[in-house]
Amino acid sequence: MKQPSFKFTLTLITISLNLFTSACGLFGTTTDNNNSPSTTPNTSQGSEGLKLGTLVPTTGDLSSIGQNMPIAAKLAVDTINACGGVNGQNVTLITEDSQTDPVAGSAAMTKLAEVDRVAGVVGAFASSVSTAALDVAVRNQVMLISPGSTSPVFTERAKKGEFDGFWARTAPPDNYQAQALAALAKKRGFNNVSTVVINNDYGVAFEQQFDRAFTKLGGKVINQNRPVRYDPKATTLDSEAAAAFGGKPDAVAAVLYAETGSLLLQAAFKQGLSEGVTVLLTDGVYSEDFTKQVGKTADGTSIIAGALGTVPGADGQALAEFNSVWKKKTGGLDVTAFVPHTWDAAILLMLAAEAAGNNTGEGIKSKISEVAGGTGTEVTDPCQAIELIRQGKDINYQGASGNVDLDANGDVVGVYDVWKVNPDGTLVVIDKVTPATE
Repeated sequence: MKQPSFKFTLTLITISLNLFTSACGLFGTTTDNNNSPSTTPNTSQGSEGLKLGTLVPTTGDLSSIGQNMPIAAKLAVDTINACGGVNGQNVTLITEDSQTDPVAGSAAMTKLAEVDRVAGVVGAFASSVSTAALDVAVRNQVMLISPGSTSPVFTERAKKGEFDGFWARTAPPDNYQAQALAALAKKRGFNNVSTVVINNDYGVAFEQQFDRAFTKLGGKVINQNRPVRYDPKATTLDSEAAAAFGGKPDAVAAVLYAETGSLLLQAAFKQGLSEGVTVLLTDGVYSEDFTKQVGKTADGTSIIAGALGTVPGADGQALAEFNSVWKKKTGGLDVTAFVPHTWDAAILLMLAAEAAGNNTGEGIKSKISEVAGGTGTEVTDPCQAIELIRQGKDINYQGASGNVDLDANGDVVGVYDVWKVNPDGTLVVIDKVTPATE
């Protein structure tokens, strides 16, 4: 994964989306799409063109990571439209901002499902937002594929049949990332670690998985019996910082979102508690915007210099080609975290609709696992993939993020990048970890 850069604004996103509409797709010229909402439902035979949505954060606590996601989804749609669309018609994409907020996300998902009548949605990103959106999606038979909701809670709920197959994700669940972070901590010689997490599905589930994995490796979580979980809407976190950093741990495993997480780490620094303690971070703050929010010391060094973290990486067969095209089409924007996962989610929705022969959520659900994995022809080029489907052939799409082989619970197994915060606050990937599956 390249070093992230999030210096563009929401205005640039709008410009970029308009640019993609009129510019060439990945393999040809893309025609303009009408993205205005419609109250006319898709028919079961797909007589109306496929409608998809995105539900990702361009504002709120995860906006620094989410701002590239709508661009990736739009580029995927333009690509497929350039090679004939889905079921003979162009695909329409409707973009909604989740605001990193479950209430706003639920409202946006309701609009996409019940007003726009989309068949599939790329999203959400925050696990708490996906939890809220899933009730709406399942009720309306809309296929939801998240590029980054990693809470293990979804695996457990899927095992119980709660989603009726209308859920998948292209980023691996946090039971794997927690194992990777625990292994990293142990490898670095940290024996006594404390935890502090955002109090939502993402943070709490990660904490529990980390505790289990680190203890199994022989480490000790010193606050395991009194976990520190902070309010996602907190404006001061002095007491939480003191509780997490005050027990003289070797390291603190901090599962955070950017805006609130920066407040917590600032508080630990101001109280003089973070000196000599390594902070272990995760995907929710993999952004240089985050290190800027945390701030610097009087000598200009990042407060969290030396912090280590994990983030779902990308190692798919199509990654090099995707990186090249992304750079060309976006004017040189970096391929930031979860962008390949967003691209793959959108491509899978369209390939599944083509394989089903109709533009409904039921149709997508019935074919999503088949096009994502199985014994069909392995193919990385989306246009080649959809052409093979039109010819009645089975495919096994190999994505940019990974092989995207979905299991019965909609999960994938991925690779993790290990990253480090430099003294100047920039981020650098220093290693990769592939956790063992149980």
